[in-house]
Amino acid sequence: MPAVASRGAGGRRRSMNEINMVPFIDVMLVLLIIFMVSAPMITTSVVDLPSVGKAKQRPEGVIEILVTSESQLKIKIDKGEPSTITLAQLAAQVKAAQNGSANIPVVISGDKQVRYETVVKVMDTLQKNGVQRVGLSVKQGG
Repeated sequence: MPAVASRGAGGRRRSMNEINMVPFIDVMLVLLIIFMVSAPMITTSVVDLPSVGKAKQRPEGVIEILVTSESQLKIKIDKGEPSTITLAQLAAQVKAAQNGSANIPVVISGDKQVRYETVVKVMDTLQKNGVQRVGLSVKQGG
């Protein structure tokens, strides 16, 4: 009989040496949830708009408005030489270049370093004066 008692005591020791995995799994799941919630808040968004992977082809007859890095405006008509203009002269020059045809597209080419507000002012000026087809020029490729 003493042999049976010692066998029972040894059996209990073996079961006590096992690690309980339930608290470990609970802690890991809580950490996973914390990282999943906090990860989108940590990443900072960087916007680099002037280049895209794939864009539409540029139309042939186009009026191009160039916004330089110094926020100067230039107008270029059908691959001609660009001429410097002001924001106040912009709508009249575009209307004159369109010759009453609203189908001629206007493309705004803004430098990467130019303020977003400058491009929006150009678009707003054209929209207020009834210019229909206005687009933004981007370079293709990553």
